Amino acid sequence: FGAKSPLTGGIKESNSGGVLGVALANLGLRGLIIQNAASQWTYLLINEDGISFHAADALMGKGIYETVEILRQVHGKKAAMAAIGPAGEQLLPVACIGITDIDGVPARHAARGGLGAVMGSKRLKAIVIEPSAHLPQPADPSALAIAKKRFNDALLNHPTTNEVLRKYGTAFIVDVTNRIGALPTRNYSAGQFEGAESINGETLYQMITDRKGKPIHACMPGCVVCCSNVIPDKDGKELNRALEYETIGLMGSNLGISDLDTICRLNKLCDDIGVDTIETGAALGVMMDQGILPFGDGKGALQLVQEITHHAHLGQLLGSGTTATGKALGAKRVPAVRGQSLAAYDPRALKGTGVTYASSPMGADHTAGNVLPGSKLPDGSAPDNTLPDRQIELSRYIQLVGTLFDCLGLCWLAKPPIFLDFTLVTDVLNALDGGGWDIEKIFKLAASTLDVELAFNKAAGVSQVNDLPEFFRTEKLPPFGYVFDVDSDAMQGIHQIGPQDL
Repeated sequence: FGAKSPLTGGIKESNSGGVLGVALANLGLRGLIIQNAASQWTYLLINEDGISFHAADALMGKGIYETVEILRQVHGKKAAMAAIGPAGEQLLPVACIGITDIDGVPARHAARGGLGAVMGSKRLKAIVIEPSAHLPQPADPSALAIAKKRFNDALLNHPTTNEVLRKYGTAFIVDVTNRIGALPTRNYSAGQFEGAESINGETLYQMITDRKGKPIHACMPGCVVCCSNVIPDKDGKELNRALEYETIGLMGSNLGISDLDTICRLNKLCDDIGVDTIETGAALGVMMDQGILPFGDGKGALQLVQEITHHAHLGQLLGSGTTATGKALGAKRVPAVRGQSLAAYDPRALKGTGVTYASSPMGADHTAGNVLPGSKLPDGSAPDNTLPDRQIELSRYIQLVGTLFDCLGLCWLAKPPIFLDFTLVTDVLNALDGGGWDIEKIFKLAASTLDVELAFNKAAGVSQVNDLPEFFRTEKLPPFGYVFDVDSDAMQGIHQIGPQDL
């Protein structure tokens, strides 16, 4: 989903897993453009007969889960859906869009940037797509079969995608960031959490398997990585699904909460109300830092999130985002850039990600170019993530690749083998449409897309590069004492680095 963000004031794309894109493609459609606003609340139906609008009166005020269940009763279990909850109806800047997964459960979310509020501004409660049984035909079916097999084999033969992600999902990152001192803890006041072992990938995997859940789950058909999950409670009833690292970091360590059941309840509640767990977790962290709640108070956090739907003062403040919360409470430690909260990676220990936070057209968004330890430049070098050297160059490259993945509709978690061989992608593209794709062409596509995004922001009056909040430069991050020390003036030139320079 893409729009002008109510949080940043600039361009924003927000991506999600789930079956919506597959259903759209089955109808031969590459995208939808929604303009203006309906005169009354409606939902959009797309199928082989065309496009139609339907009254959404019976859906108003309902959470995303109930909304989808009502629509599934009308349009069948095969229909793919996107819906907003009460937060989107209220046009709250942290509102997200829930997407149905392979089981028809709206547990996937286009969450960042407040695009659920944009959907709400159009009085669009939901989008329903009834997929076609007649798939569009590729330019070269036999070549596509070969390219798909090579692509899947690469995923199945890479240890990250076939072993780590498949078993632990993105929760494996908890140990990675905690080890290097980049795990947000108690509103970014520390980089390691004493309760990390209670919320890491191994503990989550053990909890799911002990309760007979699904630690391995695909969010869409055809995925061989299957890095999602279905998590039961202690009685075997589904508690949550699609729990990701960023939610564990922002709703867990960032709040001083070391109980996975509580984190799952927070995640599910946010998913149903329709708010971004990253933005909400960061805003809760600011509230706790300001004494509204004590760190570690999971019950209090759940009550505050619930207040978003009750129009209560603190709930509305929470639904307004991290920057607004920090301003209202007079907080000095507000982890946000351009109105949007940072994701679960402290930039003092991951300096390349810090550059991305400051310079991406999307604002402080890890999906726009997350520079994790070991990230390599095209020459094979991997700059030390704790040192400022070459981090601007590295961030620019990872931003280019992230933009490329978004342009092509690729899952970012498929990146490990693709970074080693981009012909995995170009072979599929050429078999699909015979368009003469090569590595140079796809990177030019990414670079030109970034240029369009930057031009949009300039026209919207949004700065091309914003420095990180001052505390990241002045407060030493325990336990290793890192500060963010990439030169601010040098970051201003990041968008002059072209693909030919990489």
